[in-house]
Amino acid sequence: MTLQQLKYAIEVAGRGSMNEAAKRLFISQPSLSNAIKELEAELGITIFERSNKGIAPTKEGSEFLSYARQVVEQAELLENRYLNAKPAPQHFSVSTQHYAFAVNAFVQLVREHGLDEYELTLRETKTHEIIEDVKSLRSEIGILYRNEFNEKVINKLLKAAHLEFHPLFTAKPHIFISIRNPLAKLPVVTLEQLKEYPYLYFEQGENNSFYFSEEILSTVSHPKSIRVSDRATLFNLLIGLNGYTISTGVLSADLNGNQIIPVPLESQESIRVGWISHRHVPLSKLGAAYVEALRQAIGN
Repeated sequence: MTLQQLKYAIEVAGRGSMNEAAKRLFISQPSLSNAIKELEAELGITIFERSNKGIAPTKEGSEFLSYARQVVEQAELLENRYLNAKPAPQHFSVSTQHYAFAVNAFVQLVREHGLDEYELTLRETKTHEIIEDVKSLRSEIGILYRNEFNEKVINKLLKAAHLEFHPLFTAKPHIFISIRNPLAKLPVVTLEQLKEYPYLYFEQGENNSFYFSEEILSTVSHPKSIRVSDRATLFNLLIGLNGYTISTGVLSADLNGNQIIPVPLESQESIRVGWISHRHVPLSKLGAAYVEALRQAIGN
């Protein structure tokens, strides 16, 4: 087992593709595949399971990769200390539902911990893909919510993927609307008052299920609804069409401006937002720093 093999395995896990990892490592795909097979044979375990959807770590592979990352990080520290080697670019990836506070925390992470070189990824994506990203180690951290309606389904998926849910905060439902919306001055709004306005929500692709919806009260019918795929489009439609969406109420004027505001929604429901990570993989330094930045972004 060599340090190079460990770096190869880490890159494959991060890319989720042997071909993409080979491109990043500047070696041929067959050479990389053979190196991984030789490592698996030497260790007597299967590090990756291959399917027509790509490549992902096995349970044993995830545990091995957690140790491999620690070894590689320590080796880089030695090289930097004694060989005056150029610091390796930092790597970190997070997958999240469309939360402004997750972006705020990412900005803070880069400001405080970004060195001369880094390769960071922030993916605002679909709920099911967040779980898959963390399961496959494509992302170190995922951010999503649970409530009484979706909890059993989400917990089942997390358990099967060997993932853990770490609570961040609990919120009551709010709507995001334009400051020019006639409802903007109300202390609280009801679903009945919202019927004449377009309801905006995020699409969930092939895993389009009420249980994976980013918006609480997903089974409620809406006379007018628009499905979108990104937060910028949703915010533009909130302003342009006087639409609304349902979320946590946590919004940042620094990054999102002051044209959109949260207004409490009359509801007995609650939203429990948290971050997920792999049970067998300890957080990296950047991962731990990002979690702390999340807490600061939400005021915890």
